[in-house]
Amino acid sequence: MSSTKNNGVTMSATISRGRQIAAVAVIAGIVVLFQNCSHGFNSNDGSVSNASSANGSSSASTSYNGDPTTERLIQQSDLQFLGGFRVPQATTGDPNNQGFAYGGHAITYDPARNGIYMVGMPYYQLVAEISIPALVNSTNLGSLNTATLVQDFTDVTDGHLSDIGASGAVCNTSGSDIGGLLVYNNELVGDVYGYYDAGGCAKLSHFTTSVNLSAPSAFHGMYQVGTMNPGWVAGYMTPIPTEWQNLLGGPVLTGLFGIPIISRSSYGPTASVFDPSQLGVASVVPATPVVGYTQAHETLGAWGNSTIADPLYDMSTSFGGIVFVNGSRSVLFIGKTGLGIPCYGVGTSDQSLAGTIVPGTTSEPYCYDPANSSKGTHAYPYTEFVWAYDANDLLAVKNGQKNMWDITPYAAWQLQLPVASAGHGVGGAAYDPSTQTIYISALKADPGGGYFAGPVVYAFKVQ
Repeated sequence: MSSTKNNGVTMSATISRGRQIAAVAVIAGIVVLFQNCSHGFNSNDGSVSNASSANGSSSASTSYNGDPTTERLIQQSDLQFLGGFRVPQATTGDPNNQGFAYGGHAITYDPARNGIYMVGMPYYQLVAEISIPALVNSTNLGSLNTATLVQDFTDVTDGHLSDIGASGAVCNTSGSDIGGLLVYNNELVGDVYGYYDAGGCAKLSHFTTSVNLSAPSAFHGMYQVGTMNPGWVAGYMTPIPTEWQNLLGGPVLTGLFGIPIISRSSYGPTASVFDPSQLGVASVVPATPVVGYTQAHETLGAWGNSTIADPLYDMSTSFGGIVFVNGSRSVLFIGKTGLGIPCYGVGTSDQSLAGTIVPGTTSEPYCYDPANSSKGTHAYPYTEFVWAYDANDLLAVKNGQKNMWDITPYAAWQLQLPVASAGHGVGGAAYDPSTQTIYISALKADPGGGYFAGPVVYAFKVQ
C-alpha cells in the first residue's frame, strides 16, 4: 500500500456528531473540505475554529484541578513543528546488511538513552535503537543531522516472530510484522500481527524482552491480549497518563487498523486498555476496547465506498502510531489516508486508463494512482493524518455508557512535513512526555543511496 503527499495543502476539520465529512474535492491541487456540521468552518479563509468536544464542552484549555476529565483538548495549532533527522545506513548486527532500508515501523521512545527503537527492513523485522540528534527544520534532506546506532539490529522475538497461532503454533500468514513497541517498566513490550491472516490463524500477539537488545534469552511470549481477533490489538501502543489510569482501568492503550483482511480489524482507529505487567501472568490478558468500528458499524466511513472522497476513513487508510498526550484528555491516532476517490484495482499513472478494465480480467479496473501501481486499495493523493479523540468519550465506552463505534474524533487534520513521505505514510509515533515531544517516522522519505529508501523522523512539540 503506497501513497503520496498532497502538495503541502493543509486540511483540518471540526467534527460534528453526525456524518463527519461528506466529501473532499481535490481541484488543481486545492483541497476543499465539505462538512455537514453547523459550526467551525470559515468559508472565507478555509480555517477551522476551535471544535466543541465530543461531550459538548468547550475545547479551550482548562485548568487541571485534580479532575482529568476537565483537562484540555489538543488542537492542530498546539503542535509546534521542531524539525527532523535522518536515520543511519549502518547495518551492524543485521546479517542481511539491509538495516533501515524500507523500514521505520513500530517506533517507541527510550527515556534511559534518549533514543528511539525502530524496526528495520520489513522482510526481516529486526529492531535497533538510534540516537536523537539535534533537530533541523529544513526541506533539504542534506541539511538534516543523521542519528547514530545506539543498539545493533536484533531479532527481539528470538526466532518466534511467526509463533502467533493457538498455543504458540506457527502461523503462515504471508509474513508476520511487528506492529508496535513500547518501553514499559524497564522492559521492551512488543506485538506481532499476521500480515495476511485470511484464515484467522493468529490468536496470540504480545511479547516482552529486555531493553538491552544484546541480552541473551530475554524474549517471553507470545501472549493473548483480549478476546477479539489480534487484528484489533497487535499494533501501536501508548502509555495512559497516570491520572487517567484508574478511570480507564489500566496503564496502556494498544490497537491496530488499516491492515489486509479488514474484516478481522477495525474500520477506523481503535484502542483497547490493557496492563503489560499481566503478560505471562494471565492466560488471557484482559483488554477493554474503548474505541473501534466493526463491519456492522462503519461510523467513520464505508470501506467499500468508491464514489466520494472521505479522508476520515476509506479503503486506503492505514495505521501509524498513537499518543495519549500528558496534561490533556487527547488521544491522537497518527497514520495515512487518501484524499481522492477510493478505488480497488490496479494502480496506473495513466489517468486516461482510470476506470477501464485491466486486460485479461473481466471486472478488475485500473485506478489512477501514480504513487502505487500495485493491485489493491487506492485513493490518490494521500496525506499523513491525525485523528484526535476525547478521552472522555473513551471513558464513556469503558463505563458502558456508549458503544465503542458511537464515538468520533473531535478534530482531524493533515500533518505538514517539509519532505513528504513519498506517499508511503507513517511508520509509527514515539512520545517523550518529559519534553512533550512527539516523533513520527515518515516512511521512505529518504532515498539515501542505492537501495536504501529509509524513513525520516520528524518531531512536534505539544505547546
